[in-house]
Formats: sequence, C-alpha cells, structure tokens
Amino acid sequence: MNTSTSPIPDQKKVGMVSLGCPKALVDSERILTRLRADGYAMSPDYAGADVVLVNTCGFLDSAKEESLAAIGEAISENGRVIVTGCMGDEAEAIRAAHPQVLAVTGAHQYEQVVEAVHEHAPPSQGPYIDLIPQPDVKLTPRHYSYLKISEGCNHSCAFCIIPDLRGKLASRRIDAVLREAEKLVAAGTKELLVISQDTSAYGVDTRHESRIWNGREVRAHMTDLARELGLLDIGGGTPPWVRLHYVYPYPHVDAVIPLMAEGLLTPYLDIPFQHASPKVLRAMKRPANEAKVLDRLKGWREICPDIAVRSSFVVGFPGETEEDFQYLLDWLEEAQLDRVGAFRFEPVEGAQANALPDHVPEAVKEERYARIMEVTARISAEKLAAKVGKTMPVIIDEVGEPDEDGDIGATGRSQADAPEIDGAVYLRNVPETLAAGEIVSVKVEDADEHDLFGVIT
Repeated sequence: MNTSTSPIPDQKKVGMVSLGCPKALVDSERILTRLRADGYAMSPDYAGADVVLVNTCGFLDSAKEESLAAIGEAISENGRVIVTGCMGDEAEAIRAAHPQVLAVTGAHQYEQVVEAVHEHAPPSQGPYIDLIPQPDVKLTPRHYSYLKISEGCNHSCAFCIIPDLRGKLASRRIDAVLREAEKLVAAGTKELLVISQDTSAYGVDTRHESRIWNGREVRAHMTDLARELGLLDIGGGTPPWVRLHYVYPYPHVDAVIPLMAEGLLTPYLDIPFQHASPKVLRAMKRPANEAKVLDRLKGWREICPDIAVRSSFVVGFPGETEEDFQYLLDWLEEAQLDRVGAFRFEPVEGAQANALPDHVPEAVKEERYARIMEVTARISAEKLAAKVGKTMPVIIDEVGEPDEDGDIGATGRSQADAPEIDGAVYLRNVPETLAAGEIVSVKVEDADEHDLFGVIT
C-alpha cells in the first residue's frame, strides 16, 4: 500500500489597499473575509502577495488621482493588480492609465472581485482545510468597528455622484444588522460606528419593515436601531459606545437625543450640513434645507448638554458670493459646532453642479477655505478649553513605550471624537498594564485647538 502523502500547498496570499471612506473600508473587510473563507491568506506587504486588490475612491477628482496613483504603486511594487470600488465604474480611464491591471470591478461588487481573484490567483487550498471557523477580517483595531446599515442614496445633491456609483438606497434587514453588531461586541468591540450614505433614511426603502429580535419586534428605523444597539453589553451591563455618522437632520433625528441623555447612545452626531446659506443650499439641492437647525441644536443641547456635533462644509460652490460665505461664517459662530471639516468645491465628472454658472475662482476658494478653518479652529479651541478640569471617559487607542524616565504615554479619544476624523486625548503616566480598547476615566489638564491632554484618575 502506498502510504505517501502530498504536502499541503502554501496558501495563496492577497494584499489590499483600501482608499476612501469608512464605507469602502467595510467593503474591503467583506471581500477579505470571503477570500479567507476560500482558502486565501492575507499579505501585509506587496512582496508577499500573489495578487493585490486596490479598493478605489471616485468621489472627487483628487480622490481619483489618489486612486490612480495607488494602482500605479501596486503595479510597480507587485505587478498583479485587481481594481474595485467606486472608481471601478470608470474602467476605461483606469485601463488607459494602467493597462496592466488584471481586472476592474465596481463598488460593492463582491462576487465579481472574488471571481477575479480566483481567476488570476487560483486558491491552492480548499475552504475546508481549517475546520475551525475563522472570524471576519477586520481592518480596524479590535476595539472599534464600522457597522454599515445600508448602501446607496436617494438624494440628488448637485455636487455628488454617489447615487450613480452606488445606486439607490438599499437598507439591510434590522435583524441582520443587530446580529452583526452582537457578534462584533462578543469579539471585543467596545465602539460601534454606524455608517451609510444616509443613516437617517435607514429603512425608508423597505417601509421600515419589522423583524423579531430577542423576542420583540423592531423596525428598520434609525431610532429602533440606536435603541437596540444601546442595549448590547460590553461587560458589567455597560453598553458599547454607539456613534451615528452621516445623519441628515430630518425631524425624527430629535428622537435619538433622549437616548444619548439616557446613556444608551454616544452623545455624538455627524451631520453633513454642507452649507448654511439658503441660496447655496437650494443650488446644492440639499434635503431638509428649510429645517430650523439652530433652534434644534439648542433644543438638543438642553436635552443632552454633552452632545458633540460634527459636520462638513463645502466652500466655493458655484454661485457662492461673499455674502453667502459670510452668512456661513456667522451661522457657524452661532451654531458652535464641536468638530468641523471643510472642503473646497471640486467639479466631479457627471455631477449636476458642473453646469451651474458663476464658478468661484480657485484663489477665492483658497482664501475662503483658510477663513473658515480659522473660525472653526478658534471655536474648537474655546470649546475644548472649557473641558479643562473636567473628568470624562476615554477609550484607549494606543499605548506607547516607556521613555527615558520610565513614563508611559497613551493616545485615546473622548466620546466627542470619532477615530481618524476628530481629535485625540493624550495621556501621561499611564500604568504599564493599560491596553488598547480599555475605557478609563480621565481628568483633562490642558487643551489646544483640536486635542485634549490629561491623566487617568
């Protein structure tokens, strides 16, 4: 009898370059999770990869340029590249710049991406070679996770082509979202970042259909979702930090503020206001542009004084006059938003705004961008200075090495700070047992324009 056996071949390895927004990062995680189930291993660098995936962003021309540059770098370093993501819809432009790419697929086309990898780097091991189920691939630290609740968008904002790239709103089932959140928390997630193109519209396309979850009926609706996420337990009866992103200020948003006051929901709202001038908002075709936002902000702060509101604004939109821009600056002075990002308007191929008259000169855009950043930095500095002397919870992102005196520092975030886009809390003299993901009580000792500095109490 021949008792010789064939050695198990090495796993094929896949590298990933993920560009763009957190929604694209979730797409990358899903693609890699599926590939690992098919027998692939992940490569942390170009050299060790049998094929490299580049998940592109196509929202702005500058993002497209970054995507093309990333594709070029991957080709230069590895040579075997598959392109996916939002810019994947522009296959001709990608192939014109980089004819060597093996395949091009569009946004959230998971099956096509996996098929392309199978074709160009056939798996050397079957999916059942490891009998122990592998957890999902995460591209973020263990203690926080993005939770995507829908795809696409029903709006037709003049500066945006996302509906063309990702289609109309398509909400996930509420029980599927909650099951994923439950798994993430069980695996060590302490902070859930809820993302979509329009979180406030969750469930509109399914008429807010109900599902049974934990023996009770829950609707596919932002308020039901927020409440259920706040009932999850990270230990000791403590809910995870639940952070809502991309929230359009529809009237029903008011209903989530009491959940923040009750401690079920992190007191943080990311609302893409984009502008304040009624004329510019009409030209942008922005939804809910007649809402009395300033009155609502005041009402939210009365219910939940600790609420932090972040937003982003576009300067230099076609037709924006100096009067419109000053209106925005005055509005920001009154709104006193906690975190603000600003962007210079860029024409995007296919966007309605390109055809509008009175485009703003680049020099004027730059000058307005500098002015809005100066105003918002001052407001941020004033609001952060008011926190000096207070004690607040902080989630730890990174613990440093001891310095020459043996002191250890750490970097974390308050409930007012989302990862990657907001500020940080820098801690001194932390215990050597401190680990990423812990939530500690911190006394704030100092502040600057964007960050806090403190010590664990």
